[in-house]
Amino acid sequence: MYNNLEELISHPVFYYFAEISKIPRGSGNEKSISDYLVRFAQDRDLDVVQDKSMNVIIKKAATEGYSHSPTVIIQGHMDMVCEKNQGTNHDFEKDPLQLRIIGDMLYATDTTLGADNGIAVAYALALLDSNDIPHPALEVVITTEEETTMKGALAVDAAHFNGKILINIDSEEDGKLLVSSAGGVRVVQKLPIKWDNVSQDKVTYCVSIKGLKGGHSGISIDKGRGNSNKLLGRLLHDLTSEFSCFIQQISGGLKSNAIPREAEAIILFQSDDLGKITERIELWDQTFKTELQISDPGISVSIEKREIASSKVLSKVTANKAISSLLLIPDGVQGMSMGIEGLVESSTNLGFVSTNESEIAFVSEIRSSVKSVKSYMVNQAKLIANLLECEVTIDSDYPEWPYNPKSKVMKLFEETYQEKYGKNIEVIAVHAGIECGVFIEKIPGLDAVSIGPDIFHVHTPEEHVSIPSTINNWEYFIYTLKRMKDFYGEQQLNEE
Repeated sequence: MYNNLEELISHPVFYYFAEISKIPRGSGNEKSISDYLVRFAQDRDLDVVQDKSMNVIIKKAATEGYSHSPTVIIQGHMDMVCEKNQGTNHDFEKDPLQLRIIGDMLYATDTTLGADNGIAVAYALALLDSNDIPHPALEVVITTEEETTMKGALAVDAAHFNGKILINIDSEEDGKLLVSSAGGVRVVQKLPIKWDNVSQDKVTYCVSIKGLKGGHSGISIDKGRGNSNKLLGRLLHDLTSEFSCFIQQISGGLKSNAIPREAEAIILFQSDDLGKITERIELWDQTFKTELQISDPGISVSIEKREIASSKVLSKVTANKAISSLLLIPDGVQGMSMGIEGLVESSTNLGFVSTNESEIAFVSEIRSSVKSVKSYMVNQAKLIANLLECEVTIDSDYPEWPYNPKSKVMKLFEETYQEKYGKNIEVIAVHAGIECGVFIEKIPGLDAVSIGPDIFHVHTPEEHVSIPSTINNWEYFIYTLKRMKDFYGEQQLNEE
């Protein structure tokens, strides 16, 4: 076992993971990490392409004896979700991650770790840097903005590739082989604001919901965790119905693809109502603690005085529409798969709410493994927006990855796992966006699988990765590359 970081980085995968953890790489801020990958390839005389979207494609020739094996595309993404604990002094635009080991797990300090998907980048770099790992010709593609729009993968030019086999390294469960994923789309509902002014005798308070676990809006959507934006809608509906209470601002969450952990509203009211409103907040605190006692026992609802001089508030009509949006926009699991037990088929997540001078934005992530259902859910979102007289935009649309029961690379990974460990690997589908679907649309006949180590609490500051699992998965990965020469030779003879 590795007891400290110095020992850990003696392993090539963790060496490169530590190196890229020094480089800011939040979605949309990938130039530095993209340039690092280009320099890495150039320093090793490898063919490299950096496109306009900052995607990087690195090619390495087959090792001795593998020149007749089919070319393999290795794929992951360089960006990460940037979340931190409240009060943490970390600037994701410039500060390196502070890695730490707890037991056999690797964490960052009070921030997301970026194992999603830095592990893929580390695997790729360790493989490209090696001179003693047998492998076919490699085409490594590391994409940008996967966590937000999949813009990088969508922009990749398929003409760069000769390979018809794709190994994606963006899965998060060791001992499981991912062979299908959901498609998704982002829906942004914008409510135009009409402002009113209230009398200067009002007091200003902030109502906050905190302490929720959050998590990935695909992987964790079936865990029954609270959505702070939806809970805030319930609370505000009650306060504005029972008291002469005005709303100045609503905000919650950080990303459409992360279940929001915190939300708050700035409210104004008569000081005489403070006692009753505080009692009502305490009642909601107990209500939410009861409802979420299993999934989110740490939830808290609080009210705190704010020194804000402005008397400008949302008009009554705007406030009603804002609260209605919080209550009516669908959230959570919308349907389960009838073909794969326990798999979420369709869901939506109201992940981000923000207020500016002109509008309130409600940003949702819709996912489904069935294209027609995804389309239905988008139409439903449009109808809700129209009823509430909101503008709506649809973007970041990416395709699902359909299951292929005749996949050869799936069979290869199943066989090599049985050979190496003496047991069957579990073949799974996942309710999350994986870039395999994009590449399958771009490259006709592409055969794909996805693997990865055990990563926990992705998209939250509690994200951590299992060190033994990362090493185990790496050894499985390179063992399978080694077996490709014999496997595809045998497959060709069988077909003939």
